[in-house]
Amino acid sequence: MIVTLRGIVQHVEEEALVLEVGGVGLRIAITRSVLDAGPQVGKPFFLHTALMLRDEKFYLYGFSSAEEHALFEVLIGVSGVGPKLALSLLSNVSGDILRSAVAGNQPEVLTKVPGIGRKTAEKIVFHLKDVLAAPPMGVPMPSQLDTEVLEALTALGYSLVEAQAAIQAIPEDAPEDVEERVRLALRFFAKP
Repeated sequence: MIVTLRGIVQHVEEEALVLEVGGVGLRIAITRSVLDAGPQVGKPFFLHTALMLRDEKFYLYGFSSAEEHALFEVLIGVSGVGPKLALSLLSNVSGDILRSAVAGNQPEVLTKVPGIGRKTAEKIVFHLKDVLAAPPMGVPMPSQLDTEVLEALTALGYSLVEAQAAIQAIPEDAPEDVEERVRLALRFFAKP
């Protein structure tokens, strides 16, 4: 199994890159965190990878960390979750948020990811409950209030990742009112 690759970036797309390794160009489907790491054409780049055989074709999936790779492997073990859906989930939700949603039995957090409906989210939470450890102590569990703020922000057109960042910027002493918390979250986007 190919678990890591180091090579020269030949081409970068939103959901994939081509990495030249030993004179061979490999197309690798990637998560958003890989894209955020800033692969540059002509420069060396390192990835954690998973190689899969599907429909008599080989597919490579790339990750920014061993943890992200491990989460991918766990996710594709859930019935109904294939590699594309697992990549989409990991591109939209951090590992800590995924752990928090599973530990807090909050499938609604996962339904904000494109391609994940209520049933699939519930299935993921159910199957991963015993597999994923709870998030580290410094990572807060999303409250029902924060889930409502997340829903409001995504309804306003912000991505799940942007909404999560704004929610984390809300002061701890903020009122326990959804509207006020949404206002505070929107201030996060107004900052230069």
